[in-house]
Amino acid sequence: MSTFALTFEDTLVLARRNLMRIPRQPDLLIAYTIQPVMFVLLFVYVFGGAINTPGFDYVDFLMPGIIVQSIAFGGFVTALGLSEDVQKGLIDRFRSLPMSRAAVLLGRTTSDILLNCLSLCVLFAVGFAAGFNFIGATVGEIALGIVLLLLLGYAFSWIFALVGLYSSTPETANSIGFTAIFPLTFASSIFVPAATMPDGLRQFAEANPFTTIADAVRSLWLNTPANSDVWMAFVWCFALIAVFAPLAVARYRKVAAR
Repeated sequence: MSTFALTFEDTLVLARRNLMRIPRQPDLLIAYTIQPVMFVLLFVYVFGGAINTPGFDYVDFLMPGIIVQSIAFGGFVTALGLSEDVQKGLIDRFRSLPMSRAAVLLGRTTSDILLNCLSLCVLFAVGFAAGFNFIGATVGEIALGIVLLLLLGYAFSWIFALVGLYSSTPETANSIGFTAIFPLTFASSIFVPAATMPDGLRQFAEANPFTTIADAVRSLWLNTPANSDVWMAFVWCFALIAVFAPLAVARYRKVAAR
C-alpha cells in the first residue's frame, strides 16, 4: 500500500473515531446547535431593532456573519481533543502503532468539516425560521458561499489544533481559543456594518479577515458590494492554512517526540 493510501485510510479511521466521541459526549454539540441558535435569536429579536442596515432586514445582514463566527469556532473540538489526547498519553500510543503520523491531525481537521456541515444545517434552519432569505443569489453563488465557509472552518481547525497542542489541559485550550478569537469577531462587520464604527476601530474592522469573509458571503448571498473581491476571502483562508498547518505539524512532532 502506498504512503498516500495509508495516510488516507488512517485519516478516515481517526476522523470516524473523533465523530464517535460526539454521541458519548453530547455536551460537545452545544457549540454546533444550541449556541448558534441563541446568538441568532439574541441579535435578531433583542438587538436587531436598534441596528440599522439600509436596504434589507437585519436578519439578512446578520445570518452570513453569524454563520462565519459559528463556523470559525467549530474547531474548538479539535483543541479540546488534542489537548486531552496529549494529557492522557494517547499520542504516545499512536506513535507505537504502524500508522501514518500525519493522520492524527488530518483526522481531527477532517472530522471538523463534517461537524461544521451539521452546524450549517442548524444555522440555516433557524435563520429561515427567523426570516432570512437569499437575495438575488444563484445556486452557484449559494454553493460557493458554503464552500468558503467550510474552508474557513478547516483553516480554524488548524488554528485550534495548534492551540490544543500548546495547552496543558482541555480547559486551558478552550479558554485560550475563545479569548484570542472572540474579540476579533466583534471588531468586524459580523454583527454591525463596519462603517458605523468610530475612527480607528473602523479601519481595524475593515482590515479584519472576519470582515472580508463575512462581506464576501453577503456579496454571494445578498448581492451586496463586498468589502473586497470575493477571491480575497479565499486568499485569507488559504493563507491561514498555509501558516497554521505547518506550525501545528511542527508542534505535534515536538509533543510526540517527548
